[in-house]
Amino acid sequence: MDITIVFRIAAVGILVAVLNQVLIRAGREEQAMMTTLAGLVVVLFWIIQYISELFDTVQTLFKL
Repeated sequence: MDITIVFRIAAVGILVAVLNQVLIRAGREEQAMMTTLAGLVVVLFWIIQYISELFDTVQTLFKL
């Protein structure tokens, strides 16, 4: 696993947290929730390959 993915996830988390707070203070709770969900989807797309690799490794380890 590459360390840059950790920094990318942290950057998205910080960005989403700031946008969420700004939107909530502006009274736009719906947009804040959509921003949070969009950030979550982006991060999930990034890590899906690592999750697949983990499952393959577990299968190989236990010879399933």
